[in-house]
Amino acid sequence: MLEILNAIDGIIWGPFVLIPLLLGTGIWLTVRLGGVQFTKLGPALKLAFVRRSDGSQEQGDVSHFHALSTALAATVGVGNIAGVATAIHLGGPGALFWMWISAIFGMAAKYSEAFMGVRFRTTDAKGEMNGGPQHYLAKAIPNKFGLGLSIFFAVAASIAAFGIGNMTQSNSVAAALNTTFGANTAVVGIVLALFTALVLIGGIKSISKVTALMVPFMILFYLAAGFVVLAINWQGILPALGLVLTDAFTGTAAVGGFTGAAVAQAIQFGIARGIFSNESGMGSAAIVAAAAKTKHPVRQGLVSMTQTFIDTIIVVSMTGLVILTTGVWRNGSTGAALTAEGFGTGLPGTWGGAIVSVAIVFFAYSTILGWAYYGERNIDRLLGLRAVMPYRLVFSAVVFVGATVELDLVWTFSDIANGLMALPNLIGAAHLLGPDRPRDEGLPAGGPDAGARAAGLDAARHPGARDAG
Repeated sequence: MLEILNAIDGIIWGPFVLIPLLLGTGIWLTVRLGGVQFTKLGPALKLAFVRRSDGSQEQGDVSHFHALSTALAATVGVGNIAGVATAIHLGGPGALFWMWISAIFGMAAKYSEAFMGVRFRTTDAKGEMNGGPQHYLAKAIPNKFGLGLSIFFAVAASIAAFGIGNMTQSNSVAAALNTTFGANTAVVGIVLALFTALVLIGGIKSISKVTALMVPFMILFYLAAGFVVLAINWQGILPALGLVLTDAFTGTAAVGGFTGAAVAQAIQFGIARGIFSNESGMGSAAIVAAAAKTKHPVRQGLVSMTQTFIDTIIVVSMTGLVILTTGVWRNGSTGAALTAEGFGTGLPGTWGGAIVSVAIVFFAYSTILGWAYYGERNIDRLLGLRAVMPYRLVFSAVVFVGATVELDLVWTFSDIANGLMALPNLIGAAHLLGPDRPRDEGLPAGGPDAGARAAGLDAARHPGARDAG
C-alpha cells in the first residue's frame, strides 16, 4: 500500500501535474494583477501588523490580524523545519532558490484565493462567516462543473485536515519531546488532545485568539535562535547565498555523504516543498480569510498575501541558511534531524536540539488549530452545521492517536490529500482567469489599479477598493 501511495504521490507532486499547474497559475496571476506582490507588499504588511483591522462595522468574525495569525498557524509548521531540510537534502542548496520562486509567485495566488474567499463568502446558521474554495468554486462557476470542483475540494480538505493537519503534527511533537526530553508519547498525546479540544470548542474566535498570541512568539523565538547561529557563523552567509544561486542553475556535485543533485531535482523539490510549506494555490488560507472583518475583499487579499512572504521568504530562509552556513547539509541527514543538526552545530553546548524541539511543539500545535478550522468549515459544507461539534471532538481525539502510532502511511496519504485540494482550486482558478471573463464577476484584471479591478467593482463607487490598492 505504501509503495502504491508513494507512486501516486510522486505523480501528483511530480514535474508534470501540480508543480507546473501551481507555478503557471502563480505566474499568470502575477501578470493579471500587475505584480501585486511587488507593488503592494509594503501596504499589505502595514495593514496586517500596524493597522491590524479596518476599524469598521463590516461583517466578519475576526480582525485582519487574527485571520492572518490563524492562517500562519496552519502553514508555519513542521514543514518550515523539516520541509526545507528535505528539499536541500534531495535537491541541493539550489532547492532553496526555487522555494523562493514558488513563494514569490505564490503570493499572487494567495492574494487571489483570499479575495475570492471574502468575495463569495456566506453566513451560516450561527451567523458566522463561511467561505473558501468549497463555496467560491460553486458560486463563481455557476454550473455542475463548479459544484463538482467545490465538493471535490471539500472532501480532500476534510481528509487532509485529519492527516497533515492533525496526526502528522501531533506525531512530530511527541517524537521531538520523547527524543530530546524523554517525554512519554501517550502523555504528550493526552495533553495535546485536551488543549486542542478546549480551544476548538470556542470556534474561530477562540482559535484566532490563541493563534494571535502564539504565532508571533513562536516565529520570533525561532528567528532569534536562527539569528544567533548566523551571527556566530557570519562568514558563511555570503558563500551560502552564492551556493544557493549557482546551484539553482548548475546542480550540486556529490560531496562526502551527499549524493549530488541535478538542476531538475533542485527545481522539483524546491518548488514542491515550497508550495507544501506556504500552501499557496491550495485554497486553504481562503477559508479563514473569509472570516475576517474587512471593508473590501482586496484588503484581506493583501493581508493574506503576507502569509506566504513570512512563511517562506523569512522562516524557511532562516532554516535553509542555518543548514547551509553550518555545513551540515553535506552530512547525509534529512528532515527535522538535519535542521536540529544545524542548530546543534551552530550554537554552543546542547541548546540546538532543544530549541528545534520546542519550535516543533509550537509550530505543530498551531498547525493543528489552524487546520481544525479548515476541516470544520469543509465538514459543514458536506454534512451541515450540526456535524461541526462532533467533528471538533473527533478531531481532538485523533490528536492523541497521531501522537502514539507510526505514521509512514499517513504522511504519504496526507501529502496526496493536500495535492488533491490544490487540483480543483487551481483548475477553477484557470477557468476563472480566462481572458474573456467579465470584470463584474470579481476576477483579476491587471494594470495599475489591479486591486480595485480585481474586485470587479468601480473604484469610484467603492473607495475601499482604491484605498486598499
